[in-house]
Amino acid sequence: MMELDDNDNAAQQVAPVWAVFGDLMSGLLGAFVLILVGVLVVQMDLVASLHAEVAKRRVEEQRRMALEKALAIPLASGRVTLSNGRIGISGSVLFPSNSDKLRPDGRLLLKSLVHPLKVYLGERNEMMMVSGFTDDKPIQDGNQRFADNLELSAQRALTVTRALIEEGMPPPQVFAAAFGAEQPVASNASEDGRARNRRVEMAPVPRSGPAPASPTSHE
Repeated sequence: MMELDDNDNAAQQVAPVWAVFGDLMSGLLGAFVLILVGVLVVQMDLVASLHAEVAKRRVEEQRRMALEKALAIPLASGRVTLSNGRIGISGSVLFPSNSDKLRPDGRLLLKSLVHPLKVYLGERNEMMMVSGFTDDKPIQDGNQRFADNLELSAQRALTVTRALIEEGMPPPQVFAAAFGAEQPVASNASEDGRARNRRVEMAPVPRSGPAPASPTSHE
């Protein structure tokens, strides 16, 4: 009888050990499953982000190629540049020094851009932002028209915008912006660098709302 009691006690002592071991293994398995699920979620997010980035770059490349095709003739003349989707025109091509009055050749150049840009923008829900830039040299004291470079860049951007509209660009498709001496593309320490910074850029940008409906003709 005493021997049976000893066996029962031993069994009772062993059983809790296995129960604890089972609970421990269940906890470890649960933790492993949670870690595995977390890793899978992170991987799925990375794959989705990669696909989105690839699609974005593909769209940007198609956009760049379409813009290059639309501006093939002006680009071939060397008076217009295209970099990262931004159309650049030297300020000296468009304006005399410290002036917002278009040169005759500058207006002709803008006129040549209107048709290809209208076609490009008409195929997309985009607008054309015309931006004016200057170098960092202060406005000459004898020039009373402009308070500073920011005002000069603003007036030049407006002049180009108005010229594009006068040559046939729909007003809802173009707007002006001014940056003055901000965002230089070259060092202002040399005349060549300052000349590169005196520029007008045009860049397609998405519309904030739906594109306006085409006007309906009436008999």
